[in-house]
Order: sequence, then structure tokens, then C-alpha cells
Amino acid sequence: MPLEPLSQKEIEDRLAELPGWSQEGDRIARSYRLPSHFAATAMVVHIAQVQEELDHHTDLTLGYNTVSLTVNTHTVGAVTKRDFLLAGKIEELAPGHGAH
Repeated sequence: MPLEPLSQKEIEDRLAELPGWSQEGDRIARSYRLPSHFAATAMVVHIAQVQEELDHHTDLTLGYNTVSLTVNTHTVGAVTKRDFLLAGKIEELAPGHGAH
């Protein structure tokens, strides 16, 4: 069964459950601040591991002590439930890296 784009209402409802995440056009996005560049780099590696496990990848940016990402389902060109699955997993791992 192919993935379907979520409605605007579904996106808003799901974002309400993910503090710090927002909608940017056809994507959901979040930036994290971390205690150091090393911690930010470790978080990027951890996110990459989760992306590989899910076979779902984000646009990911590493700054000095920041990690920013935008997520959508490229094959659909919109936000789907798969994007929120990935966002939820990233939220789970972020505190372990000292991210806020």
C-alpha cells in the first residue's frame, strides 16, 4: 500500500505531540542545540543509523553545536506518517546526546 500525504489537520495534530518540531512547507523540521561539536557529530551518526534502519532519510545539517533536519517523504513530495515515525525516533535519542 503506497504512502499517502497527511492532511494539514493530521500534520498539525501530530506536531502537537512533538514539541520543537514545526512545519516548513512540505516538510517537518527541528533544530537541536548540543553541549559540544563532538556531541552534535555523535548525534548525526546516531540519526544516520536510525535512518538506515528505517530506510528513510532526512536532510541533515551539522553546525558547531547544532543539528538541524527537515523531513518529508521524497517519493510522495509531502509529509507522511513515515516522517513522524522517524521524527519520534529522533526525539527518543536526542536526550542521550544532551540535545535540547
